[in-house]
Amino acid sequence: MTGDIKNALAQKTGLEPKEQRLMFRGKEKEDEEHLHMAGVKDRSKLLLLEDTASKVRKLEEMRKSDQITKASEAVAEVRAEVDKISERVAALEVAVDGGTKVEEKEFLVSIELLMKQLLKLDSIEAEGEAKLQRKAEVRRVQNFVEKLDNLKARNSNPHSNSSNSVSVTTKL
Repeated sequence: MTGDIKNALAQKTGLEPKEQRLMFRGKEKEDEEHLHMAGVKDRSKLLLLEDTASKVRKLEEMRKSDQITKASEAVAEVRAEVDKISERVAALEVAVDGGTKVEEKEFLVSIELLMKQLLKLDSIEAEGEAKLQRKAEVRRVQNFVEKLDNLKARNSNPHSNSSNSVSVTTKL
């Protein structure tokens, strides 16, 4: 039967039986068809073709895989930029926690840099794993922006945020 031949060919070719088209004398043979009834004898030539729907499906899967890879790479680029900005945020946090007055411009520049990265993330079309990566990076950027807003508020009013602040008045 044609189905038996297709199963044997699947092991050799890697094509599943449902992805195969077996041709003899220009006509496709069905799985239930007995080959000897169709005139196939020893040493007869059969032609094996890949089903076109199977080819299309494989191409679509490859395209989708390429899109996911490209999206993951784009998210990784943004992540690298956010890592650099996070160092800047950490330095600002140390300065504010240490009581150093920081210019408001420093906070605004950092927030603006993070917002640019957020826009880049929004422009990335992603599916599957890449979509999860993008979502996690968006949350990370939003957390840094929130932290900068809090630091900016504490910096502009340094005595209200520190529970262990001491006010010293001296007389001359």
